[in-house]
Amino acid sequence: MSGINPQGCQVFSFKPPSAEELEHDSLWNATRRLPERGRIGIFNRSYYEEVLIVRVHPKILSGEGIPDGLLDQKTIWRDRYRSIVNFEEHLHSNGTRIIKFFLHLSKEEQRKRFLKRIDEPEKNWKLGLGDIEERKYWKQYMKAYEACLSATSTHTAPWYVVPADDKGSAQLIVSRIILDALKGLRMAYPKSNPQRRRELQAIRKILAK
Repeated sequence: MSGINPQGCQVFSFKPPSAEELEHDSLWNATRRLPERGRIGIFNRSYYEEVLIVRVHPKILSGEGIPDGLLDQKTIWRDRYRSIVNFEEHLHSNGTRIIKFFLHLSKEEQRKRFLKRIDEPEKNWKLGLGDIEERKYWKQYMKAYEACLSATSTHTAPWYVVPADDKGSAQLIVSRIILDALKGLRMAYPKSNPQRRRELQAIRKILAK
């Protein structure tokens, strides 16, 4: 996104929910960070964490203040998928276009990148013991991703699964998809009309004096 005017683009990185965020529903934090009309919003992670990391670690649910009657493991994920789909349909019907990327990295490539973060001092801050701990749940995450993508990829808010072991290829694929989406918006400068042209000619006469 380096070629985008920063005045029209905003990025939000989602971290573990704060005490305030836990007092609201799972979509509240994302809703208040939605971009205004005419702007591009980038979510680095998002409300999907609530059906990914929380599904892999369901004990997190007990700290979210959800009424006991709604904590049924047989229905809560289905209900959250439905809430997400409805949320994205609502955004689409109000003019927001959503593109969702899943960067599919192999376990071996992740291992190599973690080692690189150790070897390169400027990248040391990117790695912690928590990252290594989560690798133990690789299979569980793969199942959670599969269920999530199947349940929430729709015509109006599709998921794009991008092979990400090769960074250059992944960036090219993502860039192409974004470019196609922007072209699909058919954006153009406002067209002039006779009244506006007369106004501009009047302004020209003033400036010519």
